[in-house]
Amino acid sequence: MTRLAIQTENLTRRYGDNIAVNELTLEVPQGEIFGFLGHNGAGKTTTINMLTTLLLPTSGRATVHGHDIVTENLQVRQHIGYVPENVRLYNDLTVAENLHFFAALSGVADIPGRISEVLTLLGHPEWRNLRVGGFSKGMRQRIGIAQALLHQPAVLFLDEPASGLDPEGTRAIGDLIVWLNEEFGITIFMNTHQLSEVTKLCTSIGIMNHGRLVMADTLPTVMARFPQHASLEEIYLAVEQQKGVTA
Repeated sequence: MTRLAIQTENLTRRYGDNIAVNELTLEVPQGEIFGFLGHNGAGKTTTINMLTTLLLPTSGRATVHGHDIVTENLQVRQHIGYVPENVRLYNDLTVAENLHFFAALSGVADIPGRISEVLTLLGHPEWRNLRVGGFSKGMRQRIGIAQALLHQPAVLFLDEPASGLDPEGTRAIGDLIVWLNEEFGITIFMNTHQLSEVTKLCTSIGIMNHGRLVMADTLPTVMARFPQHASLEEIYLAVEQQKGVTA
């Protein structure tokens, strides 16, 4: 039986009369790299904010790593890492000082040792004593991922991980995502607009349209369902135009 990393049932979030996420029902098996696609305002970030316990749902339910996002929110946080689109770091502190602060908040044991481990995993132990104020966005993204890995999460949420990066930075982040998934079995749930990267990285995808999930399946199955389209971009545009399509 396939174990689920993420499961939602009619998950909904309203802001007054606006429905940001509308009865989202979704299953993401453990070990997937799941690409969450959709136009601006489709509900992707709102979904991540609920799944990471940063935002309460209006109705419905969801579990992450087997824990309810509302009634077991502390347990959820113990098993997830989250990297926002714009990583927030303290510019006047070194990499190690930033990571020490976040590790302490997460209750990490042997903080200096764990900091060394994650920087080595990322291939940049030499960054340890550098101040982050002068770092590029790509470097800050890597430190954000290091921060998210400190407590050894089972599920990693990434919100537009390659946004604003040059091609070299995009490739480096993509390689890191695949390596973390393959080497440690971390389930990756990522919002992204970069469909070319989805094709290279993701094992399954979901497409949101105006708050509703209109398609979710493995990437090979999605490609096979649309043989008339040569690329994921063409499939995405076709699905976006068919607002009544369901998975």
